[in-house]
Amino acid sequence: MSENRVSRRRAIGLAGAAGIAGAGVAGVTGALLHGALDPSPHAAASPSDGVQFHGDHQAGITTEVPDRLHFVAFDVITKDRARLVELLQDWSAAAARMTLGQDAGPVGAVKGAQEAPPDDTGEALGLPPSGLTLTVGFGPSLFRDADGRDRFGLADRRPAALAELPKFPGEALRPEISGGDLCVQACANDPQVAVHAIRNLARIGMGVVSVRWSQLGFGRTSSTSQHQATPRNLFGFKDGTANLKVEETDLLREHLWVQPGDGPDWMTGGSYLVTRKIRMIIETWDRTSLGEQEELVGRAKGSGAPLGQRDEFQPIDLGATGPDGQPRIAETAHVRLAHPDRHNGARLLRRGYNYVDGSDGLGRLDAGLFFIAYQRDPRRQFVPIQTELARHDGLNEYLRHVSSGLFACPPGVQDRGDFWGRALFD
Repeated sequence: MSENRVSRRRAIGLAGAAGIAGAGVAGVTGALLHGALDPSPHAAASPSDGVQFHGDHQAGITTEVPDRLHFVAFDVITKDRARLVELLQDWSAAAARMTLGQDAGPVGAVKGAQEAPPDDTGEALGLPPSGLTLTVGFGPSLFRDADGRDRFGLADRRPAALAELPKFPGEALRPEISGGDLCVQACANDPQVAVHAIRNLARIGMGVVSVRWSQLGFGRTSSTSQHQATPRNLFGFKDGTANLKVEETDLLREHLWVQPGDGPDWMTGGSYLVTRKIRMIIETWDRTSLGEQEELVGRAKGSGAPLGQRDEFQPIDLGATGPDGQPRIAETAHVRLAHPDRHNGARLLRRGYNYVDGSDGLGRLDAGLFFIAYQRDPRRQFVPIQTELARHDGLNEYLRHVSSGLFACPPGVQDRGDFWGRALFD
């Protein structure tokens, strides 16, 4: 980046800051007064309201899961560490504005000079914040790329928990839609708000990052709060009944948030993200009997209750047997193989979404689950759980894992002087 470009961007930023500093404070204060921001961290009072961006943890992890997702992974194309840091600063400032329902840039979509490109693309003009959250993560390749190069002097700061995931039996991963140096997860109750956010971050990052792959999602497949009803996946079953909830603070400390001493200090208060794009073989599943479907999952399709029980939230009794003396929950049932009792108590916080990417050209839906899971350490949580599922889960006949991602999500941005990943680059 030339000095002129840096100076021009900074000048615009300073001018915008002077123009919106009062408006920003007034906007936050007004939002609080009018109920647009819940005083508790990362909570929206209604589906159209805003979610606080600043805090100890990044929003979009324990925040109640909204209905829409736009997830994107980026490759860093610059070799200049300073430009990467500047981008993270610019992204953090833009994210703080957009999660309040403001334009991405300080000037905005329509108030700038006629001769200059707007610093916001404009498709969210007039729309409320819609519960938008933006969450950033750093992939293993940011620390050392595929050729072993330490491009940004970060190799010795890579957490041990950010070890590459092993190859699991049966997966058919496509490299072009896997991995990435950076990721951004945009969740919102309005798809246009989520797409607007990703579009503007990509625009701001032009010349520094390029989009590697992205995924749109709809219809959440998990809940992160006891206030949210359990949703259903495209197999028609309730999904995420036993998910970690924001109210379970002790469990979040144990299973979700990186604790002091777990690894490098810059990750304390953060979490590790695993994504998997799992195609569901919808047409085959739809011809499977209800009884077999329930046996494969281990829950009743209607109520969501464990087989042999009546209530969705009753604990799963892995030792229960039926009148024939056989286990109520089959040995190859999904809920048995994923149960914490089989994995030293390991649990995940899931934020997955359904997806439909059209058809595959053979008259079959290209549809499934975009799996998103946060955890304290993938080596002790996701990896052993997925290894067991990949080897023995009866659902594997109906599933294809085609994409995978692993990212270290640092703690939250504390204030306007902070930015995503500051402690990593200090």
